Amino acid sequence: MFTISEIREAHANVRSGTDFPGYIQNLKKLGIHYYEHFVENGRTCYQGQSGEYLETGTVYPQIEISITGSVEALKVALAIHQKGETDYLTFCSHAAGAGVEKWTVDVYKLTCTYFDLKGEPLLTELIADADQ
Repeated sequence: MFTISEIREAHANVRSGTDFPGYIQNLKKLGIHYYEHFVENGRTCYQGQSGEYLETGTVYPQIEISITGSVEALKVALAIHQKGETDYLTFCSHAAGAGVEKWTVDVYKLTCTYFDLKGEPLLTELIADADQ
């Protein structure tokens, strides 16, 4: 069973979007199958391969989510984050401005899906496989 401490240790190595694929591989090694991250306050829910479940509390001060989702603004935020130009909290702020309420990650399918406040998917991205 994975622990919040192990997850935080893996996340401590993430400086920008360029580190995300490696982070996902580390979560996979811990036995995490899926997680859901809430942009408003950083709360994240993790599900393991065998149904284990852990949830973090609030991680950072509340960020207001734009009521209007913008796929284009999200793509810009992702592009600069994936180039290493923004840190995690800055990306979360940009995502909130693009109307992202949460994102979900499937560690095995290597997908990250961003959702607006209505629960509608704005964008699904394939995550680069750091093992290749």
